[in-house]
Amino acid sequence: MSGFSLFLSVVNGLAAGLEVTVLVTLASLAFATGVGFLLALVRQFTAIRVVNLAIDAYCEILCNVPALTHLFILYFGLASIGVRLTSIAAAILGLGLIGAAITSSIFRAGFASLPKGQAEASLAAGLTPLQTIFEILTPQAMRIALPALGNYAVQLLKDTSVVSAIAAPEIMFFARSMVTSSFQTTMIYATAAALYLLLSLPLMQATRFLERRYGRLKG
Repeated sequence: MSGFSLFLSVVNGLAAGLEVTVLVTLASLAFATGVGFLLALVRQFTAIRVVNLAIDAYCEILCNVPALTHLFILYFGLASIGVRLTSIAAAILGLGLIGAAITSSIFRAGFASLPKGQAEASLAAGLTPLQTIFEILTPQAMRIALPALGNYAVQLLKDTSVVSAIAAPEIMFFARSMVTSSFQTTMIYATAAALYLLLSLPLMQATRFLERRYGRLKG
């Protein structure tokens, strides 16, 4: 087999994992941003000490324990007590839960950076607390959080490589399988790296577009 033919076979083999990589990234991102936003709202705008401590503990545990550990608990640990998740479901849930802790901190930072007088002025103008949060504060906090959320999305795409450890058939799963059978280590992993780069670039460009659209960047 010629070098070019070998390269094409490697690309075709790795492409089999593209769909799962994109699926896990998008589903985990949606889960993480949705749950993270809710956690940030509760943590920022409630004064229930027990709830706030629980959210802080959740964020600390999820952010400071390796992602692979969480994935093993969800995939192997739950199976040992009769709760069986598919590898893809465990990957989405695990990365989503970790991401929720990360995005919660991002959203909270966005809310915390807003002047306190805005909320007071909105309430004085006759808006309800919910209207103040969702119509006045949230749009501004989102704009502030957008660059960090974009960086998180790119990092999440790269982090999907760890789900191959629980047999989720994404790019690195096929890369490791092909290395085992062909021993073309350099070519296979270099091609996998190129695929991750090609997937990351549109995410980065989309983030920059949104930043420009909402006035975060000029030029």
